[in-house]
Amino acid sequence: MMSETNSAVAVFATHAKAEAAIHVLQQGGFDLTKLSIVGKDYHTDEHVVGYYNAGDRMRYWGTVGALWGGFWSLLFGSAFFAIPGFGPVLVAGPLTVSIISALESAVVVGGIGALGGALGSIGIPNNSVLQYETELKNGKLLLVVHGTPDEVEHAANILQSANITATVHGSPAMVST
Repeated sequence: MMSETNSAVAVFATHAKAEAAIHVLQQGGFDLTKLSIVGKDYHTDEHVVGYYNAGDRMRYWGTVGALWGGFWSLLFGSAFFAIPGFGPVLVAGPLTVSIISALESAVVVGGIGALGGALGSIGIPNNSVLQYETELKNGKLLLVVHGTPDEVEHAANILQSANITATVHGSPAMVST
């Protein structure tokens, strides 16, 4: 039986770099329904911000709407959360469900909140969860690949071929040294 908790995570300083990585994966034939993107929205206090789900697509307005609009058009399942300790967080992709599940079950273990609980639920170890939470707090974006060990390895190889570093989490056989 294959584990459902395999992932690869890449950290990006800009929306443009994260979106470029998504396009690299798309061109490499990776299934975009197995990607999530997470990032903060620092501009929500400047203008009214809203979102709605139109079928399988999320639409978002705000001062960074154009930047996030590219993600919403590529990835499925999107949400806007106000997470304590982070503030406004935008999430697109399957990780949305994990965050909702963590919020519904009030997951807070060892100082890790809903976002950390969601990352942990997909096989990311606590020390890496803390690192990724710090990256998000510092304004960076996370691109998370979900899937079987083979799918995650395939995605990591596609990213590596474009000189993009992704850390693989999951079964011990998958983690490279």
